[in-house]
Amino acid sequence: MDDTDCVIAGGGPAGVMLGLLLARAGVRVVVCEKHADFLRDFRGDTVHPSTMRLLDELGLGARFAALPQSRIEQIAFPTPGGGRIVVGDLRRLRTPHPYIAMVPQWDLLNLLTDAAAAEPTFDLRMSTEVTGLLRDGDRVTGVRYRSADGGTGDIQAALTVGCDGRWSTVRRAAGLHPRELPVPIDAWWFRLPRHDSDDLTGLAPAAGRGAFMVVIGRESHLQIAYVARKGTDAQLRARGVEAFRHEVAAIAPWLADRVDSVSAMDDVKHLDVRVNRLRRWQLDGLLCIGDAAHAMSPVGGVGINLAIADAVATATRLADPLRRRGRVTTTELAGVQARRALPTVVVQAMQQALHRNLVRPILDGRRAGPPAPVLTLMRRLPQASLLPAYLIGIGPRPEDAPDFARRPPAPT
Repeated sequence: MDDTDCVIAGGGPAGVMLGLLLARAGVRVVVCEKHADFLRDFRGDTVHPSTMRLLDELGLGARFAALPQSRIEQIAFPTPGGGRIVVGDLRRLRTPHPYIAMVPQWDLLNLLTDAAAAEPTFDLRMSTEVTGLLRDGDRVTGVRYRSADGGTGDIQAALTVGCDGRWSTVRRAAGLHPRELPVPIDAWWFRLPRHDSDDLTGLAPAAGRGAFMVVIGRESHLQIAYVARKGTDAQLRARGVEAFRHEVAAIAPWLADRVDSVSAMDDVKHLDVRVNRLRRWQLDGLLCIGDAAHAMSPVGGVGINLAIADAVATATRLADPLRRRGRVTTTELAGVQARRALPTVVVQAMQQALHRNLVRPILDGRRAGPPAPVLTLMRRLPQASLLPAYLIGIGPRPEDAPDFARRPPAPT
């Protein structure tokens, strides 16, 4: 049986960031990731200004800037006649990085794990799937795992952290059940070719009958989010790829010359959108953070940044007791939730308001964008676009890197 101070289930942004921060504090940490690599499409790829500032504090800003990426500076909606109204202008933010960086998540994760590998107390185990929890009475004392060859084992730890996503094995094994909030939408992701003439410095949703799309410019292609009513995946696929191509071209005519690159409905990946949160994030010896504690809607693209902020708050509060005492109390674990619960609730409330007042009317065909009073306000007072930009780009209660994790800029 292996022994460590902290075992983390899940090598996503929250898990890897937490592993890096704890290792920089001298805490022995094992991160278990069930896949052999990080190469998976259509994961959260938006890195917001608050997270880029954090990377600067960790000494990783220059290396991040060198990654292939595109930038989103504005969120806008089209208007009749070919114009557009900017409802969120990230350029107005007083921050070192006033934009959203679109970076493949695997590049971000490789950057973080490379930095963590320099710490002698960091251990990343790929192809290692957490399958259950170890217990001593009511206390969680570690995890059970299965490796790629089918072998099994245990890792005993003073602290177990579930960072294994919205379908968390750790959460389920702990008997923690999230409260599900109503969600009217699902999302479907696919790629289209990018042309040199495409202007993609902003997000500009395009609406059609019963659906809308968001086009995200990547370095080599367009990443498209097609959003429609929840529970309609079977009907969408039954209509076939020709009907889907026709609908995409009808919503965004400027894409009509490239929709044939969607060769089959297998190229269109369905996301079952969930918005939920745990009432209690912890048990004795265990904590859930990120999507394991609160799944977010893709609206706003804030999930990855909230998860990373959770990781920073966790490391800031728990690194010292883990290093000094080799244990954490339930009160200290509850302190993480107390710190991060309010921003979670605020962001989820914002997403639900957008679902009700923006997304649902578009899907019902009642509007093609925000309510008229919002558009009028933005047209007459462009400075008002700072508030949506702040809520999305910085968010409520951003987290700063703890002193023990800060480093001077690393060479690229």
